[in-house]
Amino acid sequence: MSDAQKPCEFLDGACAEPGVCPLSRMAEGAEVCIRQLLATPEVRARLRELGLGEQQRIRIISRQANFICQVCNARLGISEEVAQAILVEPVQDASDTTHG
Repeated sequence: MSDAQKPCEFLDGACAEPGVCPLSRMAEGAEVCIRQLLATPEVRARLRELGLGEQQRIRIISRQANFICQVCNARLGISEEVAQAILVEPVQDASDTTHG
């Protein structure tokens, strides 16, 4: 948990709190860590079963009709409505460096 949190990359509107945004507002290609699930208990349980639980790191692959997220080695599609109920925080990957 770093002291300096990067602001989230949102497409419209504003973040709920500094550093935390709904998954639906994150940019394609972003790597994020799930902080909170704001869905019904049934949906939260199902998301956790699919690997989309708190503290899980995911990468947004595509955000067209549905959000395609990479969770571990699997890709999952979720609706924008579900993506709005997943609060995430951008993560910095120490191994991610620029070449050039």
